[in-house]
Amino acid sequence: MDLRKLKTLIDLVSESNISELEITEAEGKVRIVKADPHAVAAPVAAAAPAPVVAAPVALAVPVAAPVEAAPAGHVVKSPMVGTFYQASSPGAKPLVEVGSQVKEGEAICIIEAMKIMNEIEADKSGTVTKVLCENGQGVEYGQALFVIE
Repeated sequence: MDLRKLKTLIDLVSESNISELEITEAEGKVRIVKADPHAVAAPVAAAAPAPVVAAPVALAVPVAAPVEAAPAGHVVKSPMVGTFYQASSPGAKPLVEVGSQVKEGEAICIIEAMKIMNEIEADKSGTVTKVLCENGQGVEYGQALFVIE
């Protein structure tokens, strides 16, 4: 697929209400996904015929996030991608709050992943000095959840 045709497809997706477009031709397969209404679409292109696993090609330069100082103390990080919950059920008391004393191995939050509730345990004993996530917030692998001193 030539670059002019690809550019035209990207423009059509970015100006329309559709969020995703996939086209398969003899030369390969192109998939364009619009990340959000104000972002440039990111195509996934392949030049080889036959079944292809394509790598994403970014068209926009990512904007650097503001750099925050590293929190003092031990940071408990998420071991998985999912949804962060401070309590075991809606309306229940949070498992830990700022100022709570925790022991290594004690449950400090729950992360829901694929409809499974996973208790996350403290990997160090101490006092919780910061809760870095909001209840119901999506978290990524390795994202800081708590600071324990």
